[in-house]
Amino acid sequence: MRIELQEYIREDGISPYREWFDELDAQAAAKVATAEYRMSMGNTSNIKWFDGIGEFRIDWGPGYRIYLARDGDALIVLFGGGTKKRQQTDIRQAKTLRDEYKRRKQEAKKGEK
Repeated sequence: MRIELQEYIREDGISPYREWFDELDAQAAAKVATAEYRMSMGNTSNIKWFDGIGEFRIDWGPGYRIYLARDGDALIVLFGGGTKKRQQTDIRQAKTLRDEYKRRKQEAKKGEK
């Protein structure tokens, strides 16, 4: 099953995920791109789910993480990334972005009515 990956874009037009990804060195970016591909192909076995968000763990280097949430069966929203060292801070940020995403989605639905 194919899954669409989508970066979360904040109201100011910034993608926290893209900002993080663009700071990675070439090897780390390749590892993260491989993880994205695996997710898009439906392989979510490296994702640990908790409190409504997922953490895709990359067992390489400093222990990279990708923070995300599912929106239905066929969409994963990418909120950001980090390393094992910053894990708690990155999780808090991902939860904040997830809540913002949900709020904006609800507001958009209300606006359609």
